[in-house]
Amino acid sequence: MPELPEVETMRRGIADAIGMRVERVEVPQGRLRPLLMQPPPRQLAAEVRGCVIEAAERYGKRIGLRLVGSASSRQPTAAGCRWLVIEPRMTGLLLVSTAPSQEHVRLRLGGRCGRGRPQELLFWDRRGLGTVRLVDAAGLQQLCGPSRLGPDALAIDSDTFASRLRASARAVKVALLDQRAVAGIGNLYAAEMLFHAGIDPRVRCRQLSRPRWARLHTAMQEVLAEAVELEGSTLSDATYRTALNEPGRYQSRHRVYGRAGQPCPACGTVIRRIVQAQRSTFFCPQCQRR
Repeated sequence: MPELPEVETMRRGIADAIGMRVERVEVPQGRLRPLLMQPPPRQLAAEVRGCVIEAAERYGKRIGLRLVGSASSRQPTAAGCRWLVIEPRMTGLLLVSTAPSQEHVRLRLGGRCGRGRPQELLFWDRRGLGTVRLVDAAGLQQLCGPSRLGPDALAIDSDTFASRLRASARAVKVALLDQRAVAGIGNLYAAEMLFHAGIDPRVRCRQLSRPRWARLHTAMQEVLAEAVELEGSTLSDATYRTALNEPGRYQSRHRVYGRAGQPCPACGTVIRRIVQAQRSTFFCPQCQRR
């Protein structure tokens, strides 16, 4: 958490910051665990200041702010384009509104958009597990290119999806979390899409037939698209918030995730929780027969 729907919601939510010329870069210092930031904060601030945020792009569970220009250039230019790649990981948020708490603001970009309108973009992270990296085109390929991330889960076609996973001996739930195979799926949405497809999370990939792979692909895209439409899932700890510091709404649609011991909404069977690859898996043993 955050997974593809939450990160896509962040990307869409920071649209007001697109076009902002960065005039101020702050990396608050405190007693909290520092983020992994490359280059170090002072150098990063010097290199980002004066740039224009040209676009916000999503790479799986990461956001890349495409920057043009520099402190020494009066006009933005595509030459020397760089990306500020932010990976929220467990508790990171990108915000254009008031942060949930000021002490957990890790990066603050301030400046002006069109017609001199002031704007501020914040990266907030309660646990400090997120990362911020400023990279050029080659660095972006190293971080987010095909050697690190597979095709996006919302864009991949059914045949490619199956071909990247069906030969694996791993349990299908575990394989879905492999970002090199398919990018963007995490623990929560893997459980939900397997329920919608009626597939036991313990079944090995190579045991699934072509029709079941097609059904899983459909379930994956439907679940993710609906979660994006509802701006992600805010769980009981209330950590995830949209860019406007509001909760997501997809948690009300969860069928199995976090519902161990409760009745399945489809058949009434008690939902089970097991552990796979050190992660909790939730499923209905009746609807998802092995």
